[in-house]
Amino acid sequence: MVKQLLKAEVESLGGLQLKCSARGFEFMIDEPISSGGTNEAMNPLEALLCSLGACKMMVARFFYQSKHIDLKKMRVEVLGEIDSDRLKGKPNVKVGFSKIITNYYIEAANSPEEIQSFVTFIEKTCPVKDTIVNSPEMELHINP
Repeated sequence: MVKQLLKAEVESLGGLQLKCSARGFEFMIDEPISSGGTNEAMNPLEALLCSLGACKMMVARFFYQSKHIDLKKMRVEVLGEIDSDRLKGKPNVKVGFSKIITNYYIEAANSPEEIQSFVTFIEKTCPVKDTIVNSPEMELHINP
């Protein structure tokens, strides 16, 4: 097995604005004004939902032809349910999402069974979903 190490960096730009970088690409993270941010970019949880949805779409785009899906149009909507008391310091409140819902909108010249089979394949093949469902070992290093 050949393992690959992916690298991402996050740098504080002041306040709650962050610059996220990987492979020479960048995007911003912020918080809504109601949470102390400037509302100039999505927050980290929204970015996670976007990453999950993007991964599912990438799997679909990589494999739709080999799976004989006559794909005309596709969109993925990802919703995350979270307890708003999480930041108020209430004990026994889950900090992250308690539920993630994916809604697929697929226009294809295929039967409902073929589309369901394709979605099942996407769900089993998406590495971001696998990372969320089967949590990886986490290491922490504090550097000077």
